Amino acid sequence: MNALIFAAGLGTRLRPLTDTMPKALVPVAGEPLLEIILRKISGCGFNNIVVNAHHFAEQIGQFLNGRRVKISYEPTLLDTGGGLRKAFTFFGNGDPVLVHNVDILSNADLPRLYASLDGDSDVCLLVSRRETTRYLLFDSDMRLAGWTNTATGEVRSPHANLRVENCTRLAFSGIHVASQRIRPLMARWPEQFPLIDFYVRHCNTLRIKGVTQDCLRLLDVGKTAVLATAAAFLKELNDGKNGG
Repeated sequence: MNALIFAAGLGTRLRPLTDTMPKALVPVAGEPLLEIILRKISGCGFNNIVVNAHHFAEQIGQFLNGRRVKISYEPTLLDTGGGLRKAFTFFGNGDPVLVHNVDILSNADLPRLYASLDGDSDVCLLVSRRETTRYLLFDSDMRLAGWTNTATGEVRSPHANLRVENCTRLAFSGIHVASQRIRPLMARWPEQFPLIDFYVRHCNTLRIKGVTQDCLRLLDVGKTAVLATAAAFLKELNDGKNGG
């Protein structure tokens, strides 16, 4: 099974740590985030793994030296959309790709999410009901219909007559599965672009569905303020997995 770990970002919210290291190598409970995510992904049976790298890319290269993990180097930061498009070239088998942000800790059932991508869908987004200001909008069939920012009232959708009040608002987890069938459509986009913008723009033509998992627990470790609680969160996940 294929997996891509997004690790190229500048990690500005984790400064000053990321002034001298990539976000992927910021430690939680004494281990780099990348090590934690790699262990989870490989432990779930994903054996064709790519990590993208830009900010302090040489440190990521040294960290992964000797491992059976490929690196998609980005001399110019490509954002998530450009990053996935470039990384697709490493997955010659044509199978779907699990895409996982390096700074997301969770108890997500990744093999089940991967298996949810069937002939009726091009993308499966792992979503939840957590509180945020930015939500994905889904119709009654859990098909992506748009995006909204509740703080500003902004709504984006290719559907001119979309009624936000009739949609289900769910937060994106930073984990999803994408079919390589989306590659031709991505070729029309610029060198650098966000994946969510791409998905929202094309949700009327691509088959993009939201997937929820019962008892999903998730922590975004993208801010320094969260690092203090991340170790305890990780321990709780591991204790739960081990029956503790």
